[in-house]
Amino acid sequence: MTTEILKSVEPTLYEEDYYLWVETTLKQLQNKDIENLDWQHLAEEIEALGIEQRRKVESYLKQLLIHLLLYFYSETQKQDCHRGWQIEITNFRDELEFYFRSKTLYNYSLNCLDAVYIKARRQAIQKTALQPELFPEKCPFLPEDIFNNEYFPE
Repeated sequence: MTTEILKSVEPTLYEEDYYLWVETTLKQLQNKDIENLDWQHLAEEIEALGIEQRRKVESYLKQLLIHLLLYFYSETQKQDCHRGWQIEITNFRDELEFYFRSKTLYNYSLNCLDAVYIKARRQAIQKTALQPELFPEKCPFLPEDIFNNEYFPE
């Protein structure tokens, strides 16, 4: 009984050396060695990967929306920041384009657009110190414009 207790307290490969666990798990998958897979941690990692991918889409989308709002509504800073904002808008679109190779992540971006816009609006207000009423409460940009590399709001 004491031996069983000690075995359950010993750290697993996953806990001791994460990278080695990844390499080992990959080899087991490639060899179809399903009997020796660490199913619990594998399932957790796949779930975490999906969460991380969605989180990155939200983050890039938020930054893109902030810069679109700044570009369109911040007249006082537009002359000085116009080019920089265009570059940032292009960068965030490029990053999202990588993720949108997955239709699931593209659809996710459409589903979370309203919630992300609220956060982007809040940050645009903080960055500009402009009156909140200047920024629409609902996203003023259509998805096809948001993700269009040629679109810059005028």
